[in-house]
Amino acid sequence: MSEFRMPSLGADMESGTLVEWNIQPGDRVERGQIVCVVETQKGAIDVEVWETGTVERLVAEEGQKVPVGEVLAVILAEGEKAEDKKAEGEKAQGEAAGREAPAEHPIPEAPQAPSPRAPDLSPPPTTAAPDVAAGERLRISPAARKRAAELDLDPAGVRGSGVGGSITLEDIERATRPAAEKQAAPSSRVSTTDTHAAMRQAIAAAMARSKREIPHYYLGNTLCVEPAMAWLEAHNAERPVAERLIFPVLQLRAVALALEAVPELNGWYRDDAFQPAEGVHPGVAIALRGGGLVAPALHDADRLAPDAMMAALRDLLTRARQDRLRSSELTAAGLTVTNLGDLGVESVQGVIYPPQVALVGFGRIAERPWVRDGQVVAARCLHASLAADHRVTDGALGARFLTRLTDLLTEPERLWPT
Repeated sequence: MSEFRMPSLGADMESGTLVEWNIQPGDRVERGQIVCVVETQKGAIDVEVWETGTVERLVAEEGQKVPVGEVLAVILAEGEKAEDKKAEGEKAQGEAAGREAPAEHPIPEAPQAPSPRAPDLSPPPTTAAPDVAAGERLRISPAARKRAAELDLDPAGVRGSGVGGSITLEDIERATRPAAEKQAAPSSRVSTTDTHAAMRQAIAAAMARSKREIPHYYLGNTLCVEPAMAWLEAHNAERPVAERLIFPVLQLRAVALALEAVPELNGWYRDDAFQPAEGVHPGVAIALRGGGLVAPALHDADRLAPDAMMAALRDLLTRARQDRLRSSELTAAGLTVTNLGDLGVESVQGVIYPPQVALVGFGRIAERPWVRDGQVVAARCLHASLAADHRVTDGALGARFLTRLTDLLTEPERLWPT
């Protein structure tokens, strides 16, 4: 049995609102299946499950705001039964009780005062909670029980709003608010958030953290992309417009292959150490029409053929602007790529998105004087930049990455060798 928890979908995400369940108790789920929709500061995200099994119960309900790490649902592994787990739990509780009260020490008949360090939070035997029958086990999440103990609050008198009347952390917090504040509080099912303002707050928090904590270093290189543009034009020459590649596909492919050569730039800095990414999934910075941006991962960019990468990029752009990104796309990127060339920008000096350790920026393609075979000619060029985390790499390694990137874009036949 495993607990499906609220994932962290951003550097500074603290909680998310469960908008919609796509599953019900008893349903079978497969690894990677979208099981719910969660609203965050950056929009609605399709959340995937990473276990295969059967839904035993839903802990959170639609409209509920759930902190990162809190349980959303309980999933039974294949072949596992809820009755088996219940029996195991009861057996473990019995063994624990036996250890705590051995036979040679009989339990006194007189009632004992509860310990101040371990208050008794179970329902009084003679008084039933509003939704709990006398003698029935109180349904309360571990986080709610812990918070109730901190507040010296008896949860038996709290009406639960969770699935099946279970008491949630939000129920405990609500029970301690002044009456006037409770009346003024909006319904959890009604969104009162200014989406654009919330997104700006999320971006501000992440970028402030980045500049505060990450010692950036910057490298840049101007490269001639005439060969890459010629390759692209030849590839697109006899194709319908809808099937043509765009230059960012070549850029993303070059970044992916350069990361294979310098994997130290592909991953995250967590707990004072570098954690390498398991695959090459560069994040693609996407400006949203209503303002703000997201940087979902383009999965397996080092393995995709040209047309498959174009299709994956087009799908990613479409879903990002429709608020239909997936949780794996917001957590898998080990590096972000930003391309502002189509907006006329010459170069980009980017800010790393924590906990990632690097960001690649591309400027616009423009004709410039270029020396070729001893002659000055007009050639299409662009500026590529790297912002990297000095806690993980040094300039020499960053230079290796940029050199590899330059070689790939100036010799495009190496992008997809035949």
